[in-house]
Amino acid sequence: MTVDTLATEAVTVSPLLRRLAEEGATGTLSRDRGRLHLVDGRIVHAEAPDSPPLDVLLTSGSTFPAAALAAARAGGGDTGEVVRGLLDAGLVGAGTLELCHLGALHDAAYFALAPAGGPARFRYGSAHPLAVAHPVDAGAVERECLRRRAFLDRLHPSDVLDHAPLRRLATGGPVAVSARRRPVLALVDGHRTAPEIARELGRPAYHTLVDLRRLAAAGLVGPVRAPRRAERPRHAAAPGTPVAPGTPPGALAGPRPHLGGGVLPRVQDPDIALLRRLRDALEAAL
Repeated sequence: MTVDTLATEAVTVSPLLRRLAEEGATGTLSRDRGRLHLVDGRIVHAEAPDSPPLDVLLTSGSTFPAAALAAARAGGGDTGEVVRGLLDAGLVGAGTLELCHLGALHDAAYFALAPAGGPARFRYGSAHPLAVAHPVDAGAVERECLRRRAFLDRLHPSDVLDHAPLRRLATGGPVAVSARRRPVLALVDGHRTAPEIARELGRPAYHTLVDLRRLAAAGLVGPVRAPRRAERPRHAAAPGTPVAPGTPPGALAGPRPHLGGGVLPRVQDPDIALLRRLRDALEAAL
């Protein structure tokens, strides 16, 4: 896709990203939920807190020798250092790395370009050291984000599932769950969120969202709802108001409408007979 085509795109996820693509900028576009790294206006890497990093996606569930994998992680460095260690040890081939890196890029970009991702900021600078071999057109990334969002909404329109703690729901009987989704459902415990489940399984976060939306559509999963605030009764006394023994409920209520638009004054005396005499006098005056 050319820059001219991108400039005429009817729908854009990030106007700033479009301008940077047209400009051919190099640097980092940051939002609250992730970052995109550009070289000459094209995306070479992406990262987001909600998306498992590349080294996790490469190594989770792998058959790498334990000692070699431990050596690659021994430095305790960033994702780039771990990945380079895997390459140097011959544990990952260039083709496997590129395929996984492209998947990780789109996964992180989905969160970085989310509607609630906050304002965008760009810092000009050098290329990211962990850059995908074939940079991705910014317009293609935007369109993929829109496609993924629309697909999730078709499965089950509830984006609260993407970030809230999740719980299992009771069903009226057994419901068939695919082999792929069983590990996802097993980690739904009332505390973990979708990104946490994805990281624990070592799967792309978006794929985990798809599984959770399907489970929600089947009535098996839902968000943990925050407890509702206790509301003060409509005619409760104001905090700190002294209450005499035997005061009937509602006797200390504030002003309230009465017949003909009259208003009873605030009364502290619990004597019901006195209240009735006041009411009769007001009605007579009206």
